[in-house]
Amino acid sequence: MLNRCIAGLMLLIASVGLQAESPKPPTYTSDKLIPVADLGKKRAIGVSVSSDNRLFVSFPNRPTNYQYGLVEIINGKEKVYPDAAWNETTGDQSKRFVSVQDLYVDTKDNLWVLDSKPSGGSIFGKSADQKPEGYFKLLKINLKTNQVERVYHFDDLDKVNSGLNDVRVDTDKNLAYLSDPGQSAIVVLDLTSGKTRTLLKKHPVTQADPNIVLSYDGKEMRNKEGTPFRSNINGIAITKDNKYFYFKPINKLNLYRIETRYLADASLSDKELGNKVEDLGKTAVTHGLEADKKGNIYLTSSLDYSIKYFSPDGKLHTLAQDSRLLWPDSLGIGSDGYLYFSCAQLQRDPQWSNGEDHTEYPYTIFKVKLPQ
Repeated sequence: MLNRCIAGLMLLIASVGLQAESPKPPTYTSDKLIPVADLGKKRAIGVSVSSDNRLFVSFPNRPTNYQYGLVEIINGKEKVYPDAAWNETTGDQSKRFVSVQDLYVDTKDNLWVLDSKPSGGSIFGKSADQKPEGYFKLLKINLKTNQVERVYHFDDLDKVNSGLNDVRVDTDKNLAYLSDPGQSAIVVLDLTSGKTRTLLKKHPVTQADPNIVLSYDGKEMRNKEGTPFRSNINGIAITKDNKYFYFKPINKLNLYRIETRYLADASLSDKELGNKVEDLGKTAVTHGLEADKKGNIYLTSSLDYSIKYFSPDGKLHTLAQDSRLLWPDSLGIGSDGYLYFSCAQLQRDPQWSNGEDHTEYPYTIFKVKLPQ
């Protein structure tokens, strides 16, 4: 009897021990995923594609492995764009890239380049060595001539608290819409006057949910102080007819949209504007957003290593799922019927992984076939 009790106790202990172990994360594979460019140790963020399928990729300025801010990918190889001068690493900041955060090709085939270096150097919160002001500019490049046609400097923006992250351009209203996780707001830039308006600042729809903590392979994404990664409004998209603007924070499941006519209406108060926002329901923890001609909204989803899309009928679909999709980030849609995107691997940075670098090299640009 005693032996049976001991055996039973040992079985119970073993059972409890098994339950306490972190489950091994599943491995996902997809033959839909096609590598387009091997970037070595250079982390890409921004991705956009022109109407004639020119692929552009941008790189934020990091302390290591930084070479240039913007390239065009030609036959899998990187070519600095628009020229070497803009990609210099020293000199007049107004005439070179400082830290390119996002790219967008508008419906008239202009390439917009968001050069964004927030105070403290991060869009995800201030660091101890934060500077008095961040540095921001937006370039318009004519893809027919490959010339910079205009540069906007956001002179009236709160550059201490701002953290401009993504940009989309409304060619009908001549406005640019930018996500600002630093201020938890949408910034609207008048492309004629160069003036900005900051909208829905610290509104529930632009703020992260503090209860959502990102976790990968059973480990929460926290810095050395134990503070979890958190980002307010981040990914944004505009439909090809310039009618709807989609947005969401990373640390929030709900996807939101608002008609651009309301963002363009300077007479509306934030309260009135908030009443115009549509809550489209829960999706996933996402990073980049992009819209296609059919009205599908693509979302990069890092927790389950996938690319998803939200169709006009309100359903969420998985386009591809693969363990190589480590923090899939920015997106661009090619005229060849493919969705192109970067993988930032942010969760593997030393800052978020106990001081150890778990990056899987090379950084890669991928593409996947669009849904039929």
